[in-house]
Order: sequence, then C-alpha cells, then structure tokens
Amino acid sequence: MDVYKTYQPSELLQDNPYPGRGIMVGKSKCGRFAMIAYFIMGRSDNSRNRIFEEKENGEVIIYPFDASKVQNPSLIIYSPIKKCGNSVIVTNGNQTDTIEEFLKEGKSFEDALDTREFEPDGPAWTPRISSILNFADGDFTYKMSILKSGDLKGSQCFRYTYSYSPIAGLGHFIHTYNTDGDPIPTFTGEPRRIEVTCVMDTWTNEIWNSLNEANKVSLCTMKIDLETLETETRIINKNN
Repeated sequence: MDVYKTYQPSELLQDNPYPGRGIMVGKSKCGRFAMIAYFIMGRSDNSRNRIFEEKENGEVIIYPFDASKVQNPSLIIYSPIKKCGNSVIVTNGNQTDTIEEFLKEGKSFEDALDTREFEPDGPAWTPRISSILNFADGDFTYKMSILKSGDLKGSQCFRYTYSYSPIAGLGHFIHTYNTDGDPIPTFTGEPRRIEVTCVMDTWTNEIWNSLNEANKVSLCTMKIDLETLETETRIINKNN
C-alpha cells in the first residue's frame, strides 16, 4: 500500500471482502464541507444483526435489528457519531462516550483514549478506531486514532494518533482489519489518503456499493457546512 497515493474510496473497498468497521473524514473538493463516513460489516449473525438510526441532536445510534438474536450487546450497540460542543466524535465502539465525558471535563481526545484499549474479543482483538473533528473560525481540524493489540495474545495495547489540517478534496480512511482471514489481520500502517467529493449522494453511493455485498451491514455519511455547521446525513441499512 502506497501511503502517499490518494485513492478513490472504491479502490480501497471493492476488492476487500472484510475491512470490518471503517471511518472516513476529510474536506470536500469544493472546500465548503467536512465529510464523514462510518460503516460496519459483519461475519457472524450477532454482528450482522444491526441497524443505524439518527436522533434529533445529530447523534447516530446502533440498534439490534432483531433484539431476540443479540448475543453480546456491549460490542455491537453503541453511538458511533456524537456532537459535543464544537466537536464531532466518530468511533467504532463505546469509547464515543468516554471521549465525550473527557471533553466535557476539559480534557483531550488522547487523554480519553489512554484509558481504553482494543476490544476484548480474542483472538481477533478488534482495534478501537476513533476520530474527532474540531470546528472553529469557519474551518476544522481532525484526528484519527487506533488502539490495537501488540501481539496475538492481547497482552499489550499499542496506541497511535494522527492529526490533520484539512486539504480540499482530501480525506483519510482508517478501518479495523486489513482484510478477511483466520485469525483476522489487524489494520496496519497509516490511515489511507482518499479523494473527497462535494456531492453527498455520490459519496454515499460509492462507499456503499463498494462494500462486500455479503458482509456489509450499515453506512452513515454526514456533510457539515463549515460556515453554518448545519449537517446533512444519509443512512443505509441492509436490514430494513
């Protein structure tokens, strides 16, 4: 993987059967919007039994599609997207709430994630991936983080944080797994550079249509106007 190449999201997704859960953040090509995408995939019935719903305050919640089939709610039910003051938090787990709590106490994104580690689902040890967008003066900055196991036993946690000043038309993509496998291989390297459009439906459809048909579950995309901070959201659930 060339870390300096900028890819179309479809180039990174269409031939990958299982990137797992993924976060994309960047600035639209026109320079007017912050663009966000979060998707989930699943190989087990428990992981596939999910849908996204948006609340009035812009928070996105993951719910079980069929509550009777839930096996481990702590790992599949959480808020992947939340607003907190002038920030938007995007994560693949309940660390969303940890970050929110720390921000409200005047602490940092990194402070919050220092208290967390990868998910306790060995032997996969699913990484916790997180992002935060901070808005000010008609623009924004963003960070991405991954907390992942340092070995196959889950005996230590490695923490990586990446900070970005946005460039129009450019974003970054981080996901939990490199691809499918047994054991499933954890994401490696830096977040991938991706192209970011201004058109919400183009952004949404390209990502959704590029995800593996058998394993994709749900997608949420969000466009945030940098002048007004008004948001536009799209949600697609395979389970309707």
